[in-house]
Amino acid sequence: MQDPARNAGLRTEFEAGGVILDTTHEKVDLQAIELLGGVAQECKVYEKIDKMFAGDKINPTEGRSVLHTALRREASESVVVDGKNVVEDVHKVLNQIKAFSAKMRSEPLFSGKKLKNIVAIGIGGSFLGPEFVFEALKFEPTCKAAASGYNLKFLANVDPTDFFRALEGIDVEETLFIIVSKTFTTAETMLNARTCKNHIYEAYKSKVTDEGQWEAIYGSHLCAVSTNLKSTKEFGIKDENVFGFWEWVGGRFSVSSAVGVLPLSLFYGFDNVAQFLAGMKAMDTHFQTEKDVTKNIPLLLGLIGFYNSHICSHASRAILPYSQALLRFPAHIQQCDMESNGKTVNRAGVRYPKGLDAGPIIFGEPGTNG
Repeated sequence: MQDPARNAGLRTEFEAGGVILDTTHEKVDLQAIELLGGVAQECKVYEKIDKMFAGDKINPTEGRSVLHTALRREASESVVVDGKNVVEDVHKVLNQIKAFSAKMRSEPLFSGKKLKNIVAIGIGGSFLGPEFVFEALKFEPTCKAAASGYNLKFLANVDPTDFFRALEGIDVEETLFIIVSKTFTTAETMLNARTCKNHIYEAYKSKVTDEGQWEAIYGSHLCAVSTNLKSTKEFGIKDENVFGFWEWVGGRFSVSSAVGVLPLSLFYGFDNVAQFLAGMKAMDTHFQTEKDVTKNIPLLLGLIGFYNSHICSHASRAILPYSQALLRFPAHIQQCDMESNGKTVNRAGVRYPKGLDAGPIIFGEPGTNG
């Protein structure tokens, strides 16, 4: 309040997305921001950003590109990795999801009943990101209207109580189960998947007159997000009901892949999810093209995080979203940030010296609850 120039300099707006970043409550001044900008230049951050967007293999330990941004590129764009335009592959899957979600929302299941319930089975990034977005959009008017009559549940924990919570009051004959596992071998996910498949069997076994019907039953109630077509087929899932993603999609950033787009499209409709992807694309563009560190929202947040952790030695960070719609945001960011930054070895293969934490412990609850 007493320094209008500082306050003005520590507020920035991303007009295309209606996002305002206010860092006036951080213990920094304009000189600190200028110095942090110098750190970004010294570390060649902008050069590294461009390499990431171009598909360079900036993950040295696994020799992979880091291309979650390609998941929201427009179909006319191109990102070439190992001689392949990956954007074409992305839009093939998006078109597959668009057609599948429209079909499932309009045509009856094997039972003759309409789809009402979607159960997404996954863990970690295959669960936290999609659940966060599901909660965030639940009361947005257009999404709320599109989701009328549907339920979306998430099953992650192997504790049987989580299964009972997810399936409570749900008619299996009105339910589609989505199994999310890239390799189709994730132990926790596959245990829950087998439990749900057995649940389908128990619901139908007294009604089956021909053993040949099981293929159609499982084909009607099961789909997957995976790259292992052999195992999905053995599980009873039709090839056309399997939706792929790629090794350059990190699990914690996979919400804009089929991992998130499939369950969210089934629940909210593909057109609404396409708007969500467009919003992510707009922020991607801002992040890549805005070269003024005081106006680049993602970069500025990262630099202030670096300042708090490594200059001020703050070992923890509270995330307290005052919008109840963002109640799962802290859990999502816990994984995104701590799994990304909580390493004991840096990119050059050098182990951090004893006592220097790689990143803060993140915790939080919605607003006043926190």
